[in-house]
Amino acid sequence: MTQASATGRAHAIRLRLRRRPKVLTLFVWGYIVWSLAPALIAIAFSFNSGKSRSIWQGLSLRWWTDGPGSMLHNDVFRGALEHSFTLAVLNVLIAVPLGIGLAITLSRWFGRGSGAVSLLATMTLVVPELVLAISLFLLFTQLLDIVELGTMAQVIGQVTFTLPFVVVITRGRMSSISTDLEEAAMDLGCSPLQALRLVLVPLLQPAIVASVVIAFALSIDDFVVTQYLSSDASTQTVPMLIYNTARGSATPALNATATVLVVVTALLVALGGLLYYALSRRQRLGAAE
Repeated sequence: MTQASATGRAHAIRLRLRRRPKVLTLFVWGYIVWSLAPALIAIAFSFNSGKSRSIWQGLSLRWWTDGPGSMLHNDVFRGALEHSFTLAVLNVLIAVPLGIGLAITLSRWFGRGSGAVSLLATMTLVVPELVLAISLFLLFTQLLDIVELGTMAQVIGQVTFTLPFVVVITRGRMSSISTDLEEAAMDLGCSPLQALRLVLVPLLQPAIVASVVIAFALSIDDFVVTQYLSSDASTQTVPMLIYNTARGSATPALNATATVLVVVTALLVALGGLLYYALSRRQRLGAAE
């Protein structure tokens, strides 16, 4: 076999490997449609003119802004939305810095006990959420009376549940970052804190963006921990509201409330994806230069 024919054969094999299998493409699109169809149907019925959540009766904003039964004029629905976003923001502000700090510490700690601490830091990833919720409920009601059920307990519970995800994301990024840059910065006169702020944190920006998106989405979606640690109707979130009313005589106003949550989360995920791509691309180009 000549060199030219061997090169042509290798090129043909590379082209064949890059070609997307039709069966796999069909499976992926089928899965996307199957996943999105229920949510899109629920969103569509939030614009239904009638009270039915299964029979289409015309297009209307009745359940969004018109009348006392609409989402905008219902204190319960608006309160659930506000509380959901409050918990999500607090979860992001607390869990992300704590998770990043813990991930940096674990990635730079190689002494005795580091393996056990790493295991404990990610333990809640494998602990069933129901077990975590019951454990926190018993802790706050039987041992830590200083923490009352309600917003504070819900925030602590969500941070406890979210923290391992932030640690795993950040440690994944840390594994690709060499310590040479930090050492070089300290050789040039930076203190360890300055090297952390000026060198390591900028390199962790993609992981920080991903952690913010994951923490927000986990908080918005959480039901079990938030339900067990709630106190009264004022600490009810949208998932709790859906669970409590979906099987009763709920109106499309419930669909409208859930739609706001879905749209805000989708926009945040899209924005986070764009930022992650832009930061990763900028760092790749910087490394190439």
